[in-house]
Amino acid sequence: MAGTSSPSRASSGAGPGALADSVARLETETAFKVLARAREIERGGVDVVHMEIGQPDFATPAHVVEAAVESMRRGDTGYCPTEGIPELREAAASYLGASRGLTIDPGSVLVANGAKPFLFFTILAVVNPGDEVIYPDPGFPVYHSAIAWAGGVPVPLTLREERGFSFDPEELAALLSPRTRLVILNSPNNPTGSVIPAADLAELAAALERTGAWILSDEVYAKIVYDADAPSVASLPGLLDRTVLLDGCSKTFAMTGWRCGFASVPGGLLEPLTRFFVNCTSCVPPFVQHAAVAALTGTLEPVEQMVAEFRERRELVVDGLNAIPGVSCRSPAGAFYVFPNVSATGMKGDQLAERLLEEAGVALLAGSDFGSGGSSHIRLSYAASQERLHEGLDRIRRFLESSA
Repeated sequence: MAGTSSPSRASSGAGPGALADSVARLETETAFKVLARAREIERGGVDVVHMEIGQPDFATPAHVVEAAVESMRRGDTGYCPTEGIPELREAAASYLGASRGLTIDPGSVLVANGAKPFLFFTILAVVNPGDEVIYPDPGFPVYHSAIAWAGGVPVPLTLREERGFSFDPEELAALLSPRTRLVILNSPNNPTGSVIPAADLAELAAALERTGAWILSDEVYAKIVYDADAPSVASLPGLLDRTVLLDGCSKTFAMTGWRCGFASVPGGLLEPLTRFFVNCTSCVPPFVQHAAVAALTGTLEPVEQMVAEFRERRELVVDGLNAIPGVSCRSPAGAFYVFPNVSATGMKGDQLAERLLEEAGVALLAGSDFGSGGSSHIRLSYAASQERLHEGLDRIRRFLESSA
């Protein structure tokens, strides 16, 4: 086609507008594509129930907003230390330590523009081409994207539905090899809402003793749990020193647009990650960081109220899905997603997700968007009002009944 560069032209650098080969290896999040298509449908006058985007539908707590406003009024609108302001590093160290039963040095805490920089730059900092990285499947799409872009070998660790979407420790042990450079964990998990049991983490720790692999533990949903706290792998003896313990403000405090994440980082990675941040983002705005301090040190009542509402929605959605013929849904232990199995409908998850959007006005995601282990599933976010969730469930039911 005229005006289109072929891969061979792009790789040879011929002609204006040639792209680097690595661009083709960089994947994206389907949620934003689905959202864009849903908005397009809405502009045509069709009502769409949004169950695709993973962000709390709650306002940022008022005291957090006020802290940012006061910070800006003080003039905190310039550059600040790349590592994070001392007040936030101290607050994050206390928050992470208290919630995981650890003592964390504020000097080991870094602050970034959300959690994603830690995911991407940790992989870039430790993975050479050909190194293997174990990651959850189904799992957050950025894991696979970043591994592949760095030239690493993505090694999927299947989350088993029969194990409540945890991994089989024996399967994990079999995947570990001399080339394993990093193991990525995510608990509570996106997209399944699962929490890795303490017993499985203990077996993981034993298996890792024979390797030199780093661990990246993505725990951004740690406070959004329903029945019990989510255990952290960093709490196990000897593992904090090899674990990037990642958390942030986006989910817990309904601050997705503020872009503020933080992590306890092993000593050997502090300087490399800081160097990546210097080259990429310089710093998180100081007024955002002062808001994060207020979030971490202030009342957790807004968080508790949000989780209580999510608990009610979880029951509504799980019960509603299980009442639909052909759909089977486990109750998630954390986060605000359900990951129902739809294989008995006769459709794969991607086919059902596309038809629900185009024919029924329900925006959700195919399980395969999170890896091959999710091909028989769909993911629904219940970060929507109960009224809209009822409407979405009713549309799914009516669509499947009419398609039977």
